[in-house]
Amino acid sequence: MEPPTASGGAPGDDRPPDPNAPEVPPTMFERFRRERADAPSAHNVAAAYEQLRFEDRGPVAYITLDRPEARNALSIQLSDELIHALETVRDSETIKVLVVGGAGGTFCAGDDITEMSRWGDANGVMRRVAGYQHMADTLERLDKVTVARVDGYAVGGGLEITMACDFVVAAASARWGMPEVDVGITPGWGGTTRLARLIGRRLAKEVNLLGALHPASRAAELTLWNRVVPDDRLDTEVQSLVDVLLSKNQQAVRQLKLIIDNGIEADLHTAQAFEKLSAGLTGAVNGGWQVADADQGKGVVGFWNKDSLWQKRRGLAKDFWTDGPIAE
Repeated sequence: MEPPTASGGAPGDDRPPDPNAPEVPPTMFERFRRERADAPSAHNVAAAYEQLRFEDRGPVAYITLDRPEARNALSIQLSDELIHALETVRDSETIKVLVVGGAGGTFCAGDDITEMSRWGDANGVMRRVAGYQHMADTLERLDKVTVARVDGYAVGGGLEITMACDFVVAAASARWGMPEVDVGITPGWGGTTRLARLIGRRLAKEVNLLGALHPASRAAELTLWNRVVPDDRLDTEVQSLVDVLLSKNQQAVRQLKLIIDNGIEADLHTAQAFEKLSAGLTGAVNGGWQVADADQGKGVVGFWNKDSLWQKRRGLAKDFWTDGPIAE
């Protein structure tokens, strides 16, 4: 990959400074009282997207970060637009797969450091980071399959986006890393947490404490990314993956994603309970929902109509043992 040649504002952006860029105050938060911005929120978006492209193509949606002049660094506006787009995908009943990518030959160079003076005081920074965590959680918890299409740089916040996706397909020339340490800041929405869960504590320390930019091949070797292909095959590979995913039983896909994502955070027996419940749901949606000793919804109907079944159940239960543990 050619070295960067134009100006940007993210921790993964090694380009020389732009002489026309706004002056950064001597103290990072010197201007916060005058310029403080709200935490990223869909509520801040009231017009058409300007820094993001969103395409809804039936079962597949595409989100493209569109600030190529800044290597798609996550500005305050782009962050608002991204969470808005993700919530649009979340609320859709027709989208099955989401592909996230970046314009201009790069994925995302992370948070826009030039805007950090607008994040506010320490409490304002915590509120903004909570907003970014909500954004990543929204992406991770979608009941759609998510694919990160990575070329160019995926560093800092850009890498954190990939970690919240289900699949990552990258061009061979892509680079990745967590260089926040050299800016004097720490990751806030997955760079230490999801990363440690994906590649382990020791390697997460290596990536964060050293701040190196790694080749795409190493991400695949560490199982951080799924697939690395020659640059000219990136779009073909992503489309092939989408085609395979769309061929599946979508209810089974949703259940698998749910039990894997939640089971990995639980102890073994709790995770196996998720599997058992999912198996029962699979049986139900495939026609076996009528269990002999279940009432097939009669309890709900009984409550609505206050029929004899409801009267019998409540009559037996409502005063049972209400006098406490000691019988007179």
